[in-house]
Amino acid sequence: MATLRERKTYRDQVLRVLYDAVEGNRLLGITGTQLRRDLHVPEQDLAAACTYLAGEGLITVDWEPGNTPAMVTLTHEGIRRMEAEEEKMATGPA
Repeated sequence: MATLRERKTYRDQVLRVLYDAVEGNRLLGITGTQLRRDLHVPEQDLAAACTYLAGEGLITVDWEPGNTPAMVTLTHEGIRRMEAEEEKMATGPA
């Protein structure tokens, strides 16, 4: 079982990889297989991260049998969050 810190890291990584892959376009998504390959995250931890982020309204997930993400896409809110983080990083600390 992943620690709280690991779970938060996995969630952040899922959002970052997804945002970078789809370039902020909510009509595009990536497969769960691609996410696992890019992140090197255990399958159960990826499923938990996706479930959490979907519950927060940041992503949508189409599930395969066995609790495996088939396709993952950013929601409008997910894009807004990632754009806000990108802007924050570009302006630096206040």
